[in-house]
Amino acid sequence: MNRNRVFARMLVAILSLALFGGMAIVQTDSSTTSSKPAKTSKAKSSDKAAAKSESDLLDINSATKDQLDALPGIGDKYSQKIIDGRPYKSKNELVRKKIIPNATYTKIKNEIVARQK
Repeated sequence: MNRNRVFARMLVAILSLALFGGMAIVQTDSSTTSSKPAKTSKAKSSDKAAAKSESDLLDINSATKDQLDALPGIGDKYSQKIIDGRPYKSKNELVRKKIIPNATYTKIKNEIVARQK
């Protein structure tokens, strides 16, 4: 019986140290951080994408060569390949059909759309 009490006291002591020790660490971490959230470039780009309306997007099925050239990472070669690969059911076909590389698609995906006639 005495052994059980000692074991129970040790268990309570260990659990309380773990619980209250963890709270002290959390309090220390939260007191050292600023209350303002950090702004990242990723958040800014997603805000820009959200701000573009459907009508502001460039339709890859009807855009001219000059309009396509104006997109970031798209030059004469890629714009001609986009035109030659028309029509597109969805904009991600540019990558699936290997018209442009994935890195280039990532740059322009928030600026384009593939509208159906």
